[in-house]
Amino acid sequence: MKEIENIELTYLSLDDYQELKVAMIEAYTNMPNSYWKESQISKLIDIFPEGQVVIKVNNQIAGCALSIIVEYDNFDENHTYKQITGNYTFNTHSPNGDMLYGIDIFIKPEFRGLRLGRRLYDYRKELSERFNLKGVAFGGRIPNYHKYSNKLSPKEYIAKVRRKEIDDPVLNFQVSNDFHPAKILKNYLEGDVASNDYAVLLEWDNIYYEKKSKKASIIKRIVRLGLIQWQMRPYSDFDELMHQAEYFIDAVSGYRSDFALFPEFFNAPLMADNNHLSEPEALRELAKHTSKIVLKFSELAISYNINIISGSMPEVIDNKLYNVGYLCRRDGTTERYEKLHVTPDEVKIWGMQRGTELKVFDTDCGKIGVLICYDVEFPELSRLLAQEGMDILFVPFLTDTQNGYSRVRNCAQARAIENECYVAIAGSVGNLPKVHNMDIQYAQSMVFTPCDFAFPVNGIKAEATPNTEMILIADVDIDLLRQLNQFGSVRNLRDRRTDIYELKKL
Repeated sequence: MKEIENIELTYLSLDDYQELKVAMIEAYTNMPNSYWKESQISKLIDIFPEGQVVIKVNNQIAGCALSIIVEYDNFDENHTYKQITGNYTFNTHSPNGDMLYGIDIFIKPEFRGLRLGRRLYDYRKELSERFNLKGVAFGGRIPNYHKYSNKLSPKEYIAKVRRKEIDDPVLNFQVSNDFHPAKILKNYLEGDVASNDYAVLLEWDNIYYEKKSKKASIIKRIVRLGLIQWQMRPYSDFDELMHQAEYFIDAVSGYRSDFALFPEFFNAPLMADNNHLSEPEALRELAKHTSKIVLKFSELAISYNINIISGSMPEVIDNKLYNVGYLCRRDGTTERYEKLHVTPDEVKIWGMQRGTELKVFDTDCGKIGVLICYDVEFPELSRLLAQEGMDILFVPFLTDTQNGYSRVRNCAQARAIENECYVAIAGSVGNLPKVHNMDIQYAQSMVFTPCDFAFPVNGIKAEATPNTEMILIADVDIDLLRQLNQFGSVRNLRDRRTDIYELKKL
């Protein structure tokens, strides 16, 4: 081969046709007459010019990729090549379709080994992202299968190829480029004797795909978190406490935060007036403020254009005491979450009951979850939320000692790694000498990330000063989580052994 002076990826032009025809004939020596007619190439260029590209080495065609866009659900999962191409007319192409379908891709023999095929596949992936398509699909040949067809089924053959027991350079290359086998197709491509009339439906999922919405809205990809490290101090009344809460909401909103996170039981100072009562009675009196706080937070969420996570508060339902919180969205809607695991002290001192509902919340910044303090120490909960698409986990907490804080902190960081998500924790600091069972607090609010190349090496995006009243602002990039899921050094969510264990909600 001549010394390579330049490599260029460019759109296919009809002027390239004669050279393209020669290249196709050279590439498909085992399939006679396997080249596209000039009229067919002309139509592809006409209906979808962006989908037809060639790669040139020293201004000579070295390879080509042809594609169309299809409405994927219109085709049976056992479709044939003739069906997907509309009997080679490409009438199946739809500019409003949802899947990029690969019609042809090849590299001339003399240019193989230069990773040019990877460039063509990468272009298809980028094209899928640019057009907001679900992904890329195509029927992949298995040209070595005829050597094993008398003793192996296609499924067994593919399994052995993936285990590296059999070498299939085509299938190996496609799998190494992040395409996963979705289906074995019988009688896919007429005349493909080498594949024994079989093909493998290969797919690549576009992690950035967003379903088209009829609403004038958009899901944010860079999300700004505002964590409030709340100082416990005496307040004269409800209005003074809410004035302080609004001060912090105003502060994080001023930095254009998308979320404001309050700690667990941030309203505990209001218990001071009832310190003459028993602990359970005082907490039930505090619960009388909860509905007013939720109403006020909902108003503030709208007026300050921010989603507020209210930390947690006591709430009485059917004469039973629960630890709950509310997501107050900036569109005015509210949703409730519960503490599912209560600590031994919460049961013994307050008579607190365990909640029963675990759910993911949709927001204008994607899907989020909330676990209150002790709940983050149980990995099953966050894994269930991750399975439902959670990107950010918020953990309002209240700990009195550094030991208790360390349990919350270390478990929260583990949840970020194992669930490939961001975790934000916010707690209270200071003292409440006139409130039984809440006299001291220890906290350091933090934002944790997974540990991979796109994230901080220690998995900590931001951290507050311990035991100091302050706000913590941090930006998190949702798209980095999608990249991690596909290309991470390790892929905790994808590599779970669901063949030997299962986790599900009842």
